[in-house]
Formats: sequence, C-alpha cells, structure tokens
Amino acid sequence: MSSITTELPKILKTVQQPGNFYTSGITEIFTPHMEVEGVGPIALPLLPAQAEQLVAVAEQAPYGRGEETLVDTEVRRTWQISADQVQIEGRHWPKTLKSIVAHVTEGLGVTNKVEAELYKLLVYDEGCFFVNHRDTEKAPRMFATLVIVLPSLYTGGELLIRHQDNEAQLDLSCSDFSEISYAAFYADCIHEVLPITSGCRLTLVYNLLRRGKGKLPKPPNYETQQTSVVKRLNQWISDKELPNNDSPEKLIYPLEHAYTPAELAFDALKGTDEAISSVLVPAAKQAECDIHLALVSINESGSAEHTGYYGSRRRRNYWYDDDDDPSNFEIGEIYDRSTTLTEWRRPDGKATTLKTSPFKESELCPPDIFDGIDPDELDFEEATGNAGASFERTYQRAALILWPRARRLAIFNQAGLSATLPYLGDLTQAWLESGEESDSPLWKQAHELTQHILQTWPQSGAHTTRLGYTSQMLNLLTQLQDIDAIHTFLADLSATGIYGKEDNKALIQAMKLLSSLEIAKFTEQIIAQNCTDSLSACGELLALSIKMALDTKRTINLVPAATALITALPSDPAPMPQLPTWQRFSQVESDFIVDLLNALGKIDTVLADQAVEHILACSKTYGLDTVLIPAVLVLNKKKKSRKIEAVGRLREACLIHLRSRIAEPLAPPQDWTRDKLPTCECAHCSELSLFLSDPDRESWTFKAAEYARNHVKSSIRKSGCDLNCTTERSGRPYSLICTKNQASYERRAQQRKKDLANVAQLDVP
Repeated sequence: MSSITTELPKILKTVQQPGNFYTSGITEIFTPHMEVEGVGPIALPLLPAQAEQLVAVAEQAPYGRGEETLVDTEVRRTWQISADQVQIEGRHWPKTLKSIVAHVTEGLGVTNKVEAELYKLLVYDEGCFFVNHRDTEKAPRMFATLVIVLPSLYTGGELLIRHQDNEAQLDLSCSDFSEISYAAFYADCIHEVLPITSGCRLTLVYNLLRRGKGKLPKPPNYETQQTSVVKRLNQWISDKELPNNDSPEKLIYPLEHAYTPAELAFDALKGTDEAISSVLVPAAKQAECDIHLALVSINESGSAEHTGYYGSRRRRNYWYDDDDDPSNFEIGEIYDRSTTLTEWRRPDGKATTLKTSPFKESELCPPDIFDGIDPDELDFEEATGNAGASFERTYQRAALILWPRARRLAIFNQAGLSATLPYLGDLTQAWLESGEESDSPLWKQAHELTQHILQTWPQSGAHTTRLGYTSQMLNLLTQLQDIDAIHTFLADLSATGIYGKEDNKALIQAMKLLSSLEIAKFTEQIIAQNCTDSLSACGELLALSIKMALDTKRTINLVPAATALITALPSDPAPMPQLPTWQRFSQVESDFIVDLLNALGKIDTVLADQAVEHILACSKTYGLDTVLIPAVLVLNKKKKSRKIEAVGRLREACLIHLRSRIAEPLAPPQDWTRDKLPTCECAHCSELSLFLSDPDRESWTFKAAEYARNHVKSSIRKSGCDLNCTTERSGRPYSLICTKNQASYERRAQQRKKDLANVAQLDVP
C-alpha cells in the first residue's frame, strides 16, 4: 500500500488554525427597512427607477494609491453613498447582521470579538467595475472587509480575491430575493470586482473591527504545509507511472464536521475543515490534480445475536423485548458491505456530472480512519420465523477527494455506464460540432474514455443490452469513427455474448466502417457465439448484413456466418421431465424464419434447402400454425422472396397442412351430446360425464360444497368441455350451473375461415 495515505494526514494534522483568507455564504432574510437620504425608502429587490435615483445622489467612488485618494473611472467605476446617508432598520436586521458576522468570523479563523461598522453603500450599475486593489484600514482595529449584496437583479460583477498564490472567484448574486449573499476577506488581500454586464447591484460594505487588545488577526499562512502536500502529490503521480505500482487511484480525506447534502459546499466548510481545504485546493491545482467534496458512505449488513434480557411479555414459547434496545444485540458476521461516494461538489460551485461512485478503503487517508468509530445509523431486527436476528449500519462522512488530472477519465469511469456513456456522448457531440479532425484534443479525450469503458465493460452483458448501453456505445464509436475501439468492442461481443436483438441496427452501422473481410469475420463470430441464446437476434443480424452488402455494393462472404447459424438450428427436444422455467426450450419465432430464408436465399440456395429440410423435420420446434404459416405469409408478400426455392418448398408444406384441415367435416352439433369428457372418474366427474353424453339435457345443476364445485370446474377446464359455468349463490351449499355451448364448433369454424384466407394468400404463383 502506498504510504501517501498515511503521510498526507500527517502533513494536514499540522494545520491547526481554522479559517481561510476569505469566507462567504448565503442566508435568508426578512427584508429590512432601508432609507437613503435624498431618495427615501428603498424597495428590495432594487427597482430600476430607484437605481437611477441612487446614482443621482451618489458620487463616483475614489480609490487609494499610497496616501493619495483618486477618482479614475479607468481604475474604478462605482457609485458610493456614505454611511451617514443610509439608515437600515427592522426588527430582524440586527439579528441577521449578527449571524453573518459570527459566520464570517469563524470562517476567517478569528476567535476574538468582532464588530461590523457600516462603511459605504455601493451602487454598481451596468459597466461598473473595480480593478485589482487592496483595502486600506479605514478605522482603528480594522482587519477585514465584509460585503453584503442586497436583493437586486444583475449579472456579472463576480468578486475575485487573491492571497499569495491562492485565488477565489465568488458569484454573489442570488436568484431568490428572500436571500442575501455575503463575503468577507482580510484587508491585505488583493481583490477585484468584474464588470456588471446587466442590471444593478446594491452592496453594503462593512469594516470588520476587532475589539480588545492584542495583535490584529492575520490571514492564516499554510505555505509550509502546502509546499509539502504539493511535493507528496507529485511523488504519488510519479509513482503511479511505475509498473506494478499499487498506489491508490484517488485519495479520500474525511473531514471533521458533519454536513448534510444541503450544507455540503467548499464555501460552507467549518473550522479546521475550511483550513484543510485552503491547503488542499491550491496544492491540488499546483500538482495538476482534481479535487472535489463528496459524502463517503459505508453500508454494512449481516447477522446479529440477542445477548440481553427479554421483556415480560410472552409470545407462545419465547420471550421478546418490546423496545429492541440495541444494547441487547451483538453484531455477528457481515454478509454485505458497500462503499460509495455521492453528492459531488466542485471548488468553484459549478455543477458536476459525477454520480454515485465506488471507492476502495485503501484510498482512505488514513485507511483505518473508520475503525472503532460509532456508526451514524445502526438498526437491529429480531429473529422472525426461520430468519435469525440481523443488523444494518451506516457510516457517513464528508471528505475531500483528489486524483491526478491525467487520470480524470479513469476515475470518472468508476461511476459506471450510466454516468460515463452520457459524458462520452457530450464529448462526441462537442467534437462533431467543432468540425475538427481525429487528432484534435476533443477526439483524443473521447478516445481515451472509450478505452477506459471497454476495459471495464461488464462481462455478463444481458443488462447492458436491456438498458441500451451496448447500442449507445456502438453508436458513439461509429460517430467518432474510432475503428480500433470498434474492433475491440465487436471482439468482446463475440467472445462474451453481451449482445441482443436491440443492438443489431447500431452493430450494422458500426460495421459499415470496417473492411469486407472484417465484417464477414465479426458477423460469423457474433452469430457462432450467440445463436444458442439469441437465435432471433442472430437471424436478423444475418439478414441485415446481406442487406448492407447489397445496399453498399460490397462483396462480403457471409457463407461462414450462415453456416454457423444453420448448424445451431434447434431440433425437437427429446422427451424429458418438466424442467424449471430457466431450462425450458426457447420457442422459435416466425420472424426468425423470415430473416433466415431471406438471407439464405441471397447467400446460398443450398444452405437454404438444408435449413428448410431441418425445419420441416422438427415439427415440435417449428410448428406449422405457430411459426411456419405466419412466416410464409410474410415471405409470400414479396415477389423476390416467393421466387426462393426453399420458400416455395416451405409454402407447399403449409398449403398441404391447411387444405387437409379444410377438408375435414365441419357441422354444428345436432343435439346436446358433447364428446369431450373429463378424465377424472370420481363420483362428481362421473355425474358430469353422464350429463355431457346426454343428447337431451342442455344444463346441469350441481349443488355441493365449495371444494367439490372447484374440483368439477377444474375438470371442465382441463378437458375443454363445451360448457358455460356460473355459481348460483342462493341457499346452502351454493350451486354450480353448467350449460352446454358450441365452443368447439365455433372455434373450428373460425379456424376454417382463417385457413381459407391463408390458402388464398399463399396459393399465388
């Protein structure tokens, strides 16, 4: 195991001082009452008309250069209104401001008492900005600046804050006007306001003052730790290039505080967690690593034993505990364990496409960090029936996740096909829209991702076809014209059987990019490997392959593929005991016969004759009524299909069968005698048989208990007696009323009508 998982925590443990050079957040507010001298009450969110009024009473904001105070709209274009012209009131505003100050005080790592003193009201209309600058200490004991953006509609105006080699870009706009955003930063930080692109931003600026004696707070300096982390990350990346290296793919550093998904964000980290983040984020950037926040979850379940005293209740022969107190149970063997990363967050706050992803415990820093800690959730279930007592427990922590940027796609691939295929689709679409060649960075990135996907493609592929993953992958490889990846994927299709009928169209489109020899080879391999389990799919593939050859005027030798399919044609199953459902003989579909003969008629007529000879010899597998007649009706509609000799032979067999059945006598019953009798010879069924044989009786009333009535109804159903049955629910016991009908004759009459229509369709030259 690589030592980085133990060395990284040792470095970060020396980051003791909480806080960062900046902090920010969003909070809900009760809209305060604000008045500005010369304008009056200000509506929030800010109205365009009042924005103009504020600008009218404001002055151009100056900037400081050394001991000078200058106005230069090339450096700073902002409107300012002094604090003595602004009144902010309202029952809730003092509490809101106090809460904001408390949050930024913690975020900046300050433990002393801090007060906020209003300095200016700033109005940023369209085009306003402020270039790089440092705030001067405008009041005694001032150490930082607090910016509160009041509800206003605008775009642009991002705040950039820099300290040493670190930089943060904050978008302080709020789409919900019941919220305000804020940011605070140390006074010696360089910061910049980007231009407002539309609307108007209204901002309160406060000086943060430390009350009491002692030195003023300074931004935390973790340069030594950051340098050490960068050095160790670089070594980790170098080690991963070595052969047989066992270093982890990614690093997972769990944080101290608990965070819900709603609270999880880089700018919402608390105390030491924020300090650790302030070291790792820039270090990851320098070492060319990606860094994210995520929730680490470990879920376990297994057996448990009851070790405590039972309560005073008794259920049959055992006592049980009303409260299921966990102290009365002991965890036994763990049967199932899953480790996942969810709720991914980026440092810049932008959305990420990362989804639920597994992780290895060797990637934790340190690997034993979850040993001996209490789970977040622990549930026990007492024994019931044949099942013993069981438990479920969950450990969950927020964590910082790092990996080498060069390995980004490999890490992304760990999330599975549901995440990687849409991302590959986005890359493919971006490449297509760019119009670039296949040596472009976009194409290379897509190609790299396909290699990772192919290396981890599920080897048991039924679900990949069912969920459409196989078709998606083939379509994307075709759009990318990635011949090497198509070769690999088709080889896997033939080797592992990850294939279904739904994939054929995408498969044909992909094979169009290959040579004729490659198409013939892959078609044969896929059919040979899959025809036992996917006969219908293989028949359609053969038909589509010959159609592609004809449409593209290419010479493709499909005889080996056709031979492989004929060799695998199922025969009649030998008599055997009833098998489980999963072992039963799969039924041949009529569509398969259509695809098979259409293809063979164009590939090799001798093979077509062999196929028909086999089909006609296996009447149980290829039923005339269920398979062959429906297939021949389809084949007979097209002149080209009718001219295939093998189809003509099959059509003749169907006509003989139909005409033979049409020739059978057909007449309605002359009396009430019915010849389908039950096989059961019990007293009740014997009485039923007498009734069925009686030419003068139309109905029979069987008054008996429910079990006897059900037995008689079962005998009627099994033998197919021409009877209608109803239950008369009057008196006790109820009565079963059986009335004779002409169901058998009516079914034969319908069959005769259908047979005549089929003969008319088939008996054409």
